[in-house]
Amino acid sequence: MAGFVQIVEFKTSHIDEVQALVDEMRPQMEAAGTTVRRGTATADRDRPGYYLTIIEFDSYESAMENSNRPETSEFSAAMAKLCDGPPTFYNLDVWQTW
Repeated sequence: MAGFVQIVEFKTSHIDEVQALVDEMRPQMEAAGTTVRRGTATADRDRPGYYLTIIEFDSYESAMENSNRPETSEFSAAMAKLCDGPPTFYNLDVWQTW
C-alpha cells in the first residue's frame, strides 16, 4: 500500500468557530506528536454548509494511533458540538498516486 487517507465529511453552520477550534487545537496535537502527514480542509461548492477534511497518513496503523490519542478525542468532542449532525468517515487505503 502507498498509504492511508481518511476523509471526514461534516455539516455545520458554524464554520468560523470550527476554524477557530482547529487553529487552537492544531499546535497541541502537533506538539503531542501527531502521525498526520498532511491535512486538507475543503468546502463543498454544490452543498453549502458541507465540508470535507482529507487527512493523509503513512498507514492505517498510524491513523489508528492518531485516533487513539487523547488530543484527538478532545478535538473530536469539541468538533461534534459545532456540527449539525454526526460526521461521515471514509477510510481509504491508497493503492496509487500520480
